[in-house]
Amino acid sequence: MAKIGVIHWKKFEAFLLAHGCTFKREKGDHRIYWKEGIQRPIIVPRDTQLPPGIILNNLRTLGISREMYLNFLSKLK
Repeated sequence: MAKIGVIHWKKFEAFLLAHGCTFKREKGDHRIYWKEGIQRPIIVPRDTQLPPGIILNNLRTLGISREMYLNFLSKLK
């Protein structure tokens, strides 16, 4: 299984928007996204690079597999 590495927050935002999330608001340096059917919002810090832990937590909230995420990233390059 491939590892999830660090990624720029704008690439992760592109992933979220492509999977039906909508940007709701920004508080400080955190951007908040929402999607119908999820229990809580997706929080993305505007740090230059997102660590794998934040990405994995957000994928778990969305119910999206690691493979689907990595497949999307491979198409971006």
